[in-house]
Amino acid sequence: MDRLQLADFLRTRREALQPQDVGLPRGSRRRARGLRREEVALLCDMSSDYWSRLEQARGPQPSDQMLAAMARGLRLTLAERDHLFRLAGRPAPERVGPGEHVSPGLMRVLDRLHDTPAQVMTDLGEALAQNPAAAALLGDESALTGLDRVVVHRWFVHPSSRDVYPVQDHDVRGRVFVSDLRAALARQGPGSRAEQVVQSLLVRSEEFARVWAGHEVGLRHETHKRLVHPEVGEMSLECQRLVDVEQSQVLLVFTAAPGTPDDDRLRLLASLAPRPALPTPS
Repeated sequence: MDRLQLADFLRTRREALQPQDVGLPRGSRRRARGLRREEVALLCDMSSDYWSRLEQARGPQPSDQMLAAMARGLRLTLAERDHLFRLAGRPAPERVGPGEHVSPGLMRVLDRLHDTPAQVMTDLGEALAQNPAAAALLGDESALTGLDRVVVHRWFVHPSSRDVYPVQDHDVRGRVFVSDLRAALARQGPGSRAEQVVQSLLVRSEEFARVWAGHEVGLRHETHKRLVHPEVGEMSLECQRLVDVEQSQVLLVFTAAPGTPDDDRLRLLASLAPRPALPTPS
């Protein structure tokens, strides 16, 4: 681990980020060049003390998970992310197949969607980044681990995770998720994470096994979705998709027509705490 070079790299990348780059107001009294340490620490989901020690070349060696969070928080490119890992004495993540590093472009779009639910997903249905409105609407997925990060896995292993949709939509939603999983398995092949999800679900869910045996392919997600929130109620929303083809990621954005009751309900979400993404197994 090269502490001096790591410290210098983190400082220069922090100073290169402007408040408006990450959706923060600049303010008339700002004197700091780029972001403040406490601001970038918040973006990287760490304490400001931890960040300060790294910048002062006296911090511990960051874990792979911490480095990934730092790369995302600093809006690094893939080349910059790999350099960060190497400076920290860690091997750079392999670039075989879809990765979990969100491109700076998608992050810049997400940063500007303050009161609009939006999140970045992998092609397997794992949330890589959510804004607070999306966490309030769909559930905060930041603490999920293992296969429970995959939406289709939660759907069949933790059925109460389906509560985000009206009961009458459960059948079609489940079939679409399984169709997505089959397509991901075809792309990723044997030994992939998609295969791990399939094998786990075949063992743990008879319902999944029945749907999987139907071999449905090409089912599409409708742009118009009905979603249910325990405090706000049912909403009819439009779901737009911005695709990053190179990294096999998609930015989902949920909107409602201005001036409608659904739009009012979306605005109310900003004042609510995130809902849990993983209910108690039933």
